[in-house]
Amino acid sequence: MSTNRLDQLLNFLETTPDDPFILYAVASEYMKQKNFPKALDYFRELVGKRPDYVGTYYHYGKLQEQLGNEDEAIAIYRQGMHVATKANDLHALAELQAVYNAVLGIEPDDEEDEW
Repeated sequence: MSTNRLDQLLNFLETTPDDPFILYAVASEYMKQKNFPKALDYFRELVGKRPDYVGTYYHYGKLQEQLGNEDEAIAIYRQGMHVATKANDLHALAELQAVYNAVLGIEPDDEEDEW
């Protein structure tokens, strides 16, 4: 099931290697398969090739959190908040602010724009 989907995505990636949606989908598929090193590789590639792709930062940061890399997650969320602000994507900004604050232990009532 997932391997077939992953194979399809990797085939798509061969024809459009810089497509941010496909890179994101490959990273997400590797996450589903719990192949975290590969997922990290594709998230890093995506940020390197398309740092403006707002959708990357939430899941990339969550993966870093899951792996115990809190400082990396904080940096990723912070970068994502800047990208979301620049893109005027208020929904993504709010989601990233919430997870950023949660990692820092900031309660919703204490929210401040510390990034």
